[in-house]
Amino acid sequence: MEKNTSAAKPRSTISWIVEFAGSKKSYYIISVILAILSVGFGFLPYIFVGRIVKELLSGTASEAFCFRQCIWIAIAWTLNRICHTVSTALSHRATFEVLGKIRRRITKHMSKMPLGDVLDQSSGTYKNIIIERVDSVETTMAHILPEVSSNLLIPILVFGYMLSINWKLALLSLLSLPIGAIFFCCEFIGANESFQNTIDKTKALNDTAVEYINGIEVIKAFGKAKTSYAKFVTAAKEGADCFIEWMRRCNVFQNIAMTMLPAQLLSLVPFAGWFYSKGWVTGSDAFMLIILALGLVSPFLIIANYLDDLKKCQVIIGEATSIIVKPELVRPEKSTEIPKGNDIELKNVHFAYKQEEVLHGVNLTIKEGTVNALVGPSGSGKSTIAKLIASFWDVDEGAILLGGVDIRKIPLEEYNRNIAYVSQDNYLFDETVMENIRMGNPSATDEQVVEAAKKCGCHDFIMKLEHGYRTVCGGAGSHLSGGERQRISIARAMLKDAPVVILDEATAYTDPENEALVQRSVAKLVAGKTLIVIAHRLSTIASADNIILINEGRVEACGTQEELLAESPLYRNMWEAHNLSKEVV
Repeated sequence: MEKNTSAAKPRSTISWIVEFAGSKKSYYIISVILAILSVGFGFLPYIFVGRIVKELLSGTASEAFCFRQCIWIAIAWTLNRICHTVSTALSHRATFEVLGKIRRRITKHMSKMPLGDVLDQSSGTYKNIIIERVDSVETTMAHILPEVSSNLLIPILVFGYMLSINWKLALLSLLSLPIGAIFFCCEFIGANESFQNTIDKTKALNDTAVEYINGIEVIKAFGKAKTSYAKFVTAAKEGADCFIEWMRRCNVFQNIAMTMLPAQLLSLVPFAGWFYSKGWVTGSDAFMLIILALGLVSPFLIIANYLDDLKKCQVIIGEATSIIVKPELVRPEKSTEIPKGNDIELKNVHFAYKQEEVLHGVNLTIKEGTVNALVGPSGSGKSTIAKLIASFWDVDEGAILLGGVDIRKIPLEEYNRNIAYVSQDNYLFDETVMENIRMGNPSATDEQVVEAAKKCGCHDFIMKLEHGYRTVCGGAGSHLSGGERQRISIARAMLKDAPVVILDEATAYTDPENEALVQRSVAKLVAGKTLIVIAHRLSTIASADNIILINEGRVEACGTQEELLAESPLYRNMWEAHNLSKEVV
């Protein structure tokens, strides 16, 4: 079975927004309709004022007529505000649905992506996209559809009305637009390159900030504060300079464009006076055209102000959806075959990180209910094998079988229920100790959580915490020591009660006393289960049923401790080096 590497066809930003809006897309439609009505009501006062001027010039204006027109102006203004308010409220509700759907889709999709694809980007990049970047388009998305559509349609209708009054003066009122448009277009020379530069520099700044904050303890411990802070300062300066240079280059063009675009009266008033003097237009029609022209360009200026935001929205939606369209692990929705037992078998497994192959035809059988240890030099492929068994990646060639069934034929959620995985990089959520352990089995009672903690040797130190099991672990478990985080992670895995347990250097940060306690606890808890242990301290796995020696991406030897000491020079050398290191300590 091959990986799903087919790339989705490029889609427009609008199509993504419509999909994410879901049931709320009708809100956008109603919002656009109300926005059009709002702009329409906003133009009516110009017409009513024009009627008043027309009547005044003709000498037929009465106090009652002018009063009625003022009433209509007030009504139009009120309806303009009501429609605008309701339109904005509806578009914001739809936009919040879109942003929420984007975040849910990204996080759900990431859980189904191969781990290697997830790790290709830093956590700072993901955090920046999911939180800050997605949030930054809320205002733009909430206003862009209703306001741009309405501010395009109504001015066109108004201009059509101006053409019906006097088409020559209507066209002459637009003389300043080409000049303003030319300078406006000049703003966009090199805009794509400049915009991409700001995106790149902002990402670099965000990644550097996250790296600096996360590594502050190491930076201080090794006296690297000056050089590390200098890196952050450089990234911050470059992040600011790219925006400043772009603005400086566009300032002159923008100022001229914004001066010329609304200057239609410069051409209309002189020509209107000339036309009136020649008798080609009445005074009242000339005034009506002047009044309408005052409100003709402002909607286009509103659209112009959104152009940068449109580009920003397009880029950010593109960043978010670029994660969503990445290939997932290929798994069926329903099982077609039922595993018979929990034996694990690797058949001619090849795997590469990007272009570098790290496993070269691994063949391996792990029997149900046995304790199996993966050992070997650093970088030999031990953790890679464990992660492949845990289905964090798919193999490039060959197959991994659980109970005789290719794991790629088992739904991902169903397969995950069979695996409990504890790594050396343990992660705890910013929840209580109780809830962090309960994540192994969300339906577990408090008593079951406490029992699992006791069996894993966690109970005593938990009770010494300020609030016991109600103590909040902090972000990534920052309120606890490395050893405490590991033992809680083991308790969480044990509570899951999965038939296959993988411990990837899970006791790396525990002291010898607690490590012995954890080892004894694990031995009791995994009775009848398939246990896979990765450890550098060979003394901790000497009693394993099967020790698998991995070297340079291949299985070099398998057997018990005694068999490997007798038959494998590499394992014997590793054992002797391990014993020597203990004597030195």
